[in-house]
Amino acid sequence: MISLIIPTLNEVENIEPLLARIRHCDPAPDEIVFVDDGSTDGTRERIRSLAVSAQVRLIDGHAPLLGLSGAVIAGARTARGDILIVMDADLSHPPERIADLLRPVSAGVADMVIGSRYVRGGSTPGWPVWRRVLSRVAAALAYPLTGVHDSMCGFFAIRRTLLLELTPHATGFKIAFEAIVGGGRNLHVLEIPIMFRDRARGTSKMSLGVALRFGFRWLAAVSRLRFRRGSAIHAEAAAPEAVIK
Repeated sequence: MISLIIPTLNEVENIEPLLARIRHCDPAPDEIVFVDDGSTDGTRERIRSLAVSAQVRLIDGHAPLLGLSGAVIAGARTARGDILIVMDADLSHPPERIADLLRPVSAGVADMVIGSRYVRGGSTPGWPVWRRVLSRVAAALAYPLTGVHDSMCGFFAIRRTLLLELTPHATGFKIAFEAIVGGGRNLHVLEIPIMFRDRARGTSKMSLGVALRFGFRWLAAVSRLRFRRGSAIHAEAAAPEAVIK
């Protein structure tokens, strides 16, 4: 079973166009779980009006301070599917690539598949120069920790149990980044190219506060990675002594 998780915050204009495109996917998700973190523009009411069957569900978020990552985890905990697709509601992510994300996970070829803007064939048409620069810098900072070109893009597929195992207490804006760092070298991540379009309706959620939170999470991830490497080196150095004794 496949569950699609879509965090929302004031996306009332995008809900119907997004659902129309999702329903043309093959395979289509078995369920679509919207997790709303306090919309005030009628997003929740619009989703409820479109939930004519059990395929579409709405979860009212109760901890908006946990951000997009917390909303995704809330959705994952209630999802019925064993494989999850996570995507934004602003039509930046192409639903038409859902099948391409699913295939390697279903076949056991990859643990996680990301829709990437920064591998060959990926693009960000219509972005202003300043946004391209900021996004590239963020991706470059994340690369040494993840080995992934676009861990900042929130369009990915992963098994439900694995996501909950890797990010049980995720907060902030970039859950794919946190999952990859949590999985370390044991996590097999595949990137497929996507065309990431800027939103046509609504307002971007990116802000200085979001950028600062990512900076703190990045520093925390660096610290954890260095600690793990230091512990591994210490353990390898101590192994010969244990043999001698």
